[in-house]
Amino acid sequence: MDFQNGEILYFDKPYGCTSFDVVGRVRWQLCRTLGIRKLKVGHAGTLDPLATGVLIVCTGRATKQIEELQYGTKEYIATIRLGATTPSFDLEKPIDAEYPTEHITQDMVEEVLTHFKGTIEQIPPSFSACKINGKRAYKIARKGADVGLKPKTLQIDGIELLECKLPDITIRIVCSKGTYIRALARDIGYALNSGGHLTALRRTRVGNVRVEDCMNPEKFPEWLKNQDITIHDNNE
Repeated sequence: MDFQNGEILYFDKPYGCTSFDVVGRVRWQLCRTLGIRKLKVGHAGTLDPLATGVLIVCTGRATKQIEELQYGTKEYIATIRLGATTPSFDLEKPIDAEYPTEHITQDMVEEVLTHFKGTIEQIPPSFSACKINGKRAYKIARKGADVGLKPKTLQIDGIELLECKLPDITIRIVCSKGTYIRALARDIGYALNSGGHLTALRRTRVGNVRVEDCMNPEKFPEWLKNQDITIHDNNE
């Protein structure tokens, strides 16, 4: 494998670490193995720290393909807790408000989900990597300032209810680049005249890459030992 010229790797990002953490580990291990000080490494499509699943990592000249790879259709399995909200719309922040759920039924959930299929407008979470005047939204939000993000047009190709154990529901979503599943949890809760936040999220597919095709980053060093690796004399 020629990591300096460019390779594309598929990882199953673990819970609790950032996408940048995975990239950093991969870069460090590759530089150590190749005996070089620098190597371009990047990822296609950020996953929140509390999410797991498919993370595509590109090395060397393959980093030029990141933009193209990011446009691959995404598939997620998400668990939403109805009846409560958090500022981050997931478990990163504590519950800030509670709402009734006694009126919610499975039939109601299934009917509401149909309204989220197709082209939708979505306001990204304040605690996100979106940029406002060159600054990340989450940095502004953590200072308690109003972020004021504008709605974005997204495409939801498929959304279905997998499990309904109220107040928890588990859904499968097939969607376009830029979709925030945390924001979807917020909007589904609101549409049910309640609240909602994400309690679990797993990205199961990006384009044709499925989570079953991905390796645990912890196994990367051992996997690397078994590869036929090209090392360049000019240490690109």
